[in-house]
Amino acid sequence: MKAGQRTIVVKVGSSSVTTAAGTTDAAVIGRICDEVAALRAEGHTVVVVTSGAITAGWSALGRAGPRPSDPAVLQAVSAVGQSQLMTSWQEGFAGHSLLVGQVLLAPLDFVHRQQYLHARGTLSHLIDLGVVPVINENDAVADEEIRFGDNDRLAALVAHLVRADLLVLLTDAPGLLTADPRRSAEASLIEEVLEIDHTLEALAGGSTSAVGSGGMASKLAAAKIATWSGVETVIADAGRTGVLAAILSGAPGAGTVFRARSSRLSARKLWIAFALGSSGSVVVDDGARRALVEWNRSLLAAGVLSVTGDFSPDDAVEIVLVDGTVIAKGLIRYPARRAGEWVGRRSEELPADLPGEVVHRDDLVVLGQ
Repeated sequence: MKAGQRTIVVKVGSSSVTTAAGTTDAAVIGRICDEVAALRAEGHTVVVVTSGAITAGWSALGRAGPRPSDPAVLQAVSAVGQSQLMTSWQEGFAGHSLLVGQVLLAPLDFVHRQQYLHARGTLSHLIDLGVVPVINENDAVADEEIRFGDNDRLAALVAHLVRADLLVLLTDAPGLLTADPRRSAEASLIEEVLEIDHTLEALAGGSTSAVGSGGMASKLAAAKIATWSGVETVIADAGRTGVLAAILSGAPGAGTVFRARSSRLSARKLWIAFALGSSGSVVVDDGARRALVEWNRSLLAAGVLSVTGDFSPDDAVEIVLVDGTVIAKGLIRYPARRAGEWVGRRSEELPADLPGEVVHRDDLVVLGQ
């Protein structure tokens, strides 16, 4: 790749790629395709992550009213809508003599090393062939217990997968605002974020769209995933003409820019930290905090004060201080139901069938101090 050329992941939400009637929005998709093609002509590599299959499928089936909530029905509907969605993307790129390659990913593609490498290889070959990869979650067969939950999170993990320089999350808002614009006329755009903290997360609410599963909260979570993996992220308005060019040129007000952290987490640790739901929490003392945060050690039973939740070995748990501050997250090796046998115990006091570490450092991500 030549100097100045970048690898960019562009994610477009359901509310942006579908109309009020639920059909795919050819005008919006066509404009985004025009902008992606322009970036490619400048030498940039672009990967598209798209939502909208369920909405498009419900419309294609001729059903009126809100879409169903039953997971099995939604999976069937997405299978119908996916073909509608991909047809729209292919038609949008056809005017630029570009082909699209459909890639459907599932969470396990990021957890298992071999699957991860297969996915990376497929995307790499598509790019080498001059094809625009268009990615969606494999909704039709995804297990409800292990899914991304929204395509913002998927896009952030894809950005890590393809070693992207930039992640763009296109939505129906100009970016992250200082307040909810529906409630405050003084809400203004936050143009740059150096670190995502609890105060910033409090600004984000739930989904404001009847067709989307995300909202600003999920986009902020995706930005956190991406920036922790070294990828700069921008949340911007999908309805703005020339939005991608404006972002790359650094135009003022093009969106909210989240600066990348200097270090990159591995895909597995990203998954543990941000994609897996927590099954409980482990309260630790200050000695354990120092061991985890300052010395990069594993968590031992002696430093645990109490536990909450109903977790089993290999479940994700949050590691917290007495005041509730979350300092880390990891995969626990002990079952909650036997907490009385191991909480606060020294290693030599543990039952023979329990491992030496409560959470091994290889399965742990430090999130705070």
